[in-house]
Amino acid sequence: ADVSAETLRCTTLGQLQSGASVNLERALTLGTPLGGHLVSGHVDGVGRVRQRQSEGASEVFWFDWPPALARFIAVKGSVCVDGVSLTVNALDVDGFAVNLVPHTCSRTTLGQLQPGAPVNLEVDVVARYVARFLEASQTARES
Repeated sequence: ADVSAETLRCTTLGQLQSGASVNLERALTLGTPLGGHLVSGHVDGVGRVRQRQSEGASEVFWFDWPPALARFIAVKGSVCVDGVSLTVNALDVDGFAVNLVPHTCSRTTLGQLQPGAPVNLEVDVVARYVARFLEASQTARES
C-alpha cells in the first residue's frame, strides 16, 4: 500500500515492521445500513496505552490522549483506536477508558496492546464538526 507523508507524520504507521497486522474495515456505501459510530478513518493524533486490566470477561484499557483531542471525547461517545470504533466508558484529565469484549480482543490488534504502546486515535466526526461550528460562530461574533 502507498502511504503519504502526512499519514506517516500523524500516525504510528511508520513504526510498524513489515508483516505487522493492522485493522481494516470496509468503507460504508450509500446503500449500507448505519449500525455503528460515525468515523472516517482519519487519524487525529497518537495516544498511548496507560493501563490494561481484566474485568470479568472483558478487558479495560485506559488510553492517554494528546491534550488537543480531550475536548472531542465524551463518556458514551465514540472514539477509534487503531481503526476500531469503540464506546468511551470513562474519562479523567489525561485520557479515557474503554471496555473490550473477548471478540474484539481476538479479532483486532487491540488484544495485543500492552501499557506504553502507541495507538492511533480518531475522534467522533460529529464532535469535530460541532467544535468547528462553535469556533466559526465565535470568530463571526468577534468580527
